Amino acid sequence: MEFAGRDVVSIKDFSREEIDYVLEKTDSVEPLAKKSSHALDGKIMATLFFEPSTRTKLSFESAMYRYGGDCLGFAEPKAASVQKGENLADTVRVVESYADVLVIRHPLEGAARLAAEFASVPVINAGTGAEEHPTQAMLDLYTIRRELGKIDGLNVALAGDLRYGRTVHSLAYALSLYDINLYLVSPTLLRMRKEVLEEVSGRIKVQEFEELSKVLSKVDVLYMTRIQKERFGSLEDYEKVRGSYRLIASDLSQAKPEMIVMHPLPRVDEIEYTVDNTRHSKYFKQVWYGLLVRMSLIGLVLGALS
Repeated sequence: MEFAGRDVVSIKDFSREEIDYVLEKTDSVEPLAKKSSHALDGKIMATLFFEPSTRTKLSFESAMYRYGGDCLGFAEPKAASVQKGENLADTVRVVESYADVLVIRHPLEGAARLAAEFASVPVINAGTGAEEHPTQAMLDLYTIRRELGKIDGLNVALAGDLRYGRTVHSLAYALSLYDINLYLVSPTLLRMRKEVLEEVSGRIKVQEFEELSKVLSKVDVLYMTRIQKERFGSLEDYEKVRGSYRLIASDLSQAKPEMIVMHPLPRVDEIEYTVDNTRHSKYFKQVWYGLLVRMSLIGLVLGALS
C-alpha cells in the first residue's frame, strides 16, 4: 500500500483498509519509539501551529526526533510572518523549502486542505477549526484496538461537545467504517453537526441521548470531551452548557468490567481525578499510543515505513 508523499488532511480520505494498515504498522514502531532510530536522519519536519497545542505538537516532534529527524516551526501566529499579514498559501510555499513534511494546526476550517494544495511536500493536519483532527482519530482507533483487541462489534459513546469538537467529528467518520453501534451524548446546543450525523448514520446505527447515565451500562468505550469555551460565539451560550457532564468514579459501578474511558485531553472538569485510578481510565495511555501512531504516519509519508 503506497503512502509515501501522501497528505493526511481528512480521515475521510482513507478507506478502512488503509486505516487498518496504519494501525498494523503502528504495532511495529513501538520498539523504535523505545530505543530510537536513524531511519529519518537528515529529514526535517516543520510544525506550523497557528493555534495553541501541547500534546499534539510535542507528540509530532517527539515522533520525528525518535526517527533521528529534526524539527522547526512555530507555536503561535505572532511568532511567524502571518503577524505581518502573510497569507497561509505564501507561508506554506516558503516553509516547504526548509522541510520534508509540514504539520499544520489552524483555527480555520479548510486550512489544512488549502495548505496541501499549495505544498509539494506531504501535509499532515494536526487540527483545523472545529472541523477535523485525523491523526487523533487514528490514535483513538489504535487505543480501542490495543485495549479491547478489536473495533468491530463494540458499542461506542461520544460524550460532551459534539458540535465544536473536531476530535469527535473525525472519530465518528472513522468509526463508521467499522461494524459498531454509536451513541452520541450531548446537550441539545452541542449535538453532532448535521453533515457528520447524516453521513455516519447512513453507515452504522446511531442513537442520540442527553443523559450520560442512559448509556453507561451499554457501552464498551466512553469517549469524553470537554466543553470548548474558545469555540463559542458568546459567553452566554457557553454558560448554558458549561459542566453538562461530570464523570466520577462511582458512576463506573454501572459500567461493563472491561469498558474503557477515553479523552483527547486536555480535560477541565468532565472527568473527576478519582476516575484516573480505576481500571477503566485509558486517556493517559492514549498519549503514548498517539506518539506511536504519529511515528507510523510520519514514517509512511516519508518512506521510512512501507
